[in-house]
Amino acid sequence: MKNSRRKFIQNASLAILGASLKPSALWANTSFAANKNLIGVQLYTVREDMFKKPLETLTALSKMGIEYVEHANYVNRKFYGWAAPEFKKVLGDLGIKMPSGHTVMGTNHFDKSKNDFTDAWKRTVEDAAIMGQEYVISPSMDYKLRSTYDGLMQQLELFNKSGELCKASGMKFGYHNHEFEFIEKLNGTLMYDLILQNTDPNLVVHQLDFGNMYGSGGRAAEWINKYPGRFQSLHIKDEIKAENGKGEMNDGYESTILGDGVVDPKSIALLAKKIGGAHHYIIEQESYQGKSPLDCVKINLERMKTWGI
Repeated sequence: MKNSRRKFIQNASLAILGASLKPSALWANTSFAANKNLIGVQLYTVREDMFKKPLETLTALSKMGIEYVEHANYVNRKFYGWAAPEFKKVLGDLGIKMPSGHTVMGTNHFDKSKNDFTDAWKRTVEDAAIMGQEYVISPSMDYKLRSTYDGLMQQLELFNKSGELCKASGMKFGYHNHEFEFIEKLNGTLMYDLILQNTDPNLVVHQLDFGNMYGSGGRAAEWINKYPGRFQSLHIKDEIKAENGKGEMNDGYESTILGDGVVDPKSIALLAKKIGGAHHYIIEQESYQGKSPLDCVKINLERMKTWGI
């Protein structure tokens, strides 16, 4: 989602329910094998369940065959109420790993007077390494930062710098698109072109969400063909006309069960596998058309397993 998603990621503070864990020593970063194909789920898909009963929800995901998750909650050095070593143990006990996560990198994360990232962002990267993440992904970009060409270039330079910081721990920084990148232009150039052209592929990955872009006219296959090898991570989504007429990006569309909408996610995923450099396939659904979020995850996973990823 747009504003609600950003607020969820930045402000949500979830308590540990029914779990009693002893503090553990820090785990060394255990990076995922390069180009290993994996299917996971973005926990924003089950955000309300994670808020109310995180351990029960993770257990349910594990039982249905989910082996990888991507977080959308990191507040005060905690993931869903657990410190990094604790959360890694919770996931590990369930047979789950977390190769990526969403944490918004904002203006408050870089100290211009010191020309360095703040301790808060350095701790974000440190905790991601403890979790064994491969990618530290920012799912947002402040409008003020992207409202001018010079401002956008400064932000993209920070993306590259964050990539250098992540590289020291065996990771990459990542950026996840929404809808504005396919509408807004600066100096006559579409914003997503500028983002891709001014981020270092060795330091910054792009997580292509082909549901978010659909209502604004963005077509994932066109971007994969235009920038082959740049999309190592995907948010696998399908879209239908929104029941409320607005949708998650206020563009008239909302996400639905994979294969039930207009996006053709299977063909896009296979194209990204062939030429896009993709190896992370992350299921995300934000609207459910009367089904429970967990039931949607189960159906989506079953369908994706038939795709030949």
